[in-house]
Amino acid sequence: MVERTLTVRVARIRRETPEILSFELAHPWGRELPGFEAGAHIDVKMPGGFARQYSLARAPGVGGACDRYLIGVKREGASRGGSASMHERVREGDLLPISAPRNTFPVQAGGRRHLLLAGGIGMTPLLAMAQHLARQGADFELCVFARSREHLAFAEALTAPELAPHVRLHLDDGAEKIDLKALLREHAGGTHLYVCGPAGFMNAVRKAAAHWPDDAVHAEYFASPNDSSVPAGKAFSLRLTQRGFSVPVAADQTAVDALHDFGIDIPVSCEQGLCGTCVVPAEGESAEHRDFCLTGAERQHKVALCCSRAREQELVIHL
Repeated sequence: MVERTLTVRVARIRRETPEILSFELAHPWGRELPGFEAGAHIDVKMPGGFARQYSLARAPGVGGACDRYLIGVKREGASRGGSASMHERVREGDLLPISAPRNTFPVQAGGRRHLLLAGGIGMTPLLAMAQHLARQGADFELCVFARSREHLAFAEALTAPELAPHVRLHLDDGAEKIDLKALLREHAGGTHLYVCGPAGFMNAVRKAAAHWPDDAVHAEYFASPNDSSVPAGKAFSLRLTQRGFSVPVAADQTAVDALHDFGIDIPVSCEQGLCGTCVVPAEGESAEHRDFCLTGAERQHKVALCCSRAREQELVIHL
């Protein structure tokens, strides 16, 4: 399983806030880039050998066509190297390897109403979703939470005529406030909630929406909510239905590593169950799901192999 890699040129770098830079990425020869759907992300490989996932913050054109990708990168104070590399070492004109877009956080096509809640840099996937929904004439609201107007990324895009009527702001230092409990008190049939932001914000939203149906709440995390590595578990077997044999997985080993030892490469990226790169078809009821990227419905027939394990002695996957 070989993942496609692209090379892009950094066409423009813009300071959005004191902590956030936006990067426009173009094809080196001016061609169109692979299409995608709102909510998608890419892996970016940057100087220093780092690789990080960034959401695409601008909706594609008709049919998914796109001549530039837009991402936002927040300079983290406790950076492990990725955001520091993007802020300090990447310049306009540089060439960067990236993955083709992947989408584990899509707009729900059958939704009657869409409520988008963005905390800080978590606006990036939701901004693209809002632009897409506006073009579709859909019923939606984009609620943006930020410390102040100075810390409001992509502010110009939020004031665009097609988006402005749908945008609500919550500024910690201003009079504009949103009461999460009141906003999420009732769930109307057909309404879908999408949330992205830092851990504290995500926890607050999930708590306020705890009574919402599981399949009506869609989240994209920056890091594991547990803020720790995925714990080991008991040993089990992976049964590969298409190959007709089983692979043993040790108690301190991931399914991805066990398959690699047998010469079967599964693409991975975050290795925390966040990005969906390693998701494969499976008999979901046999899995102990530890991911944060699959919905309840998706877990019936998929599994994230970087972190999930078997409920009992065997996990059945369709590879």
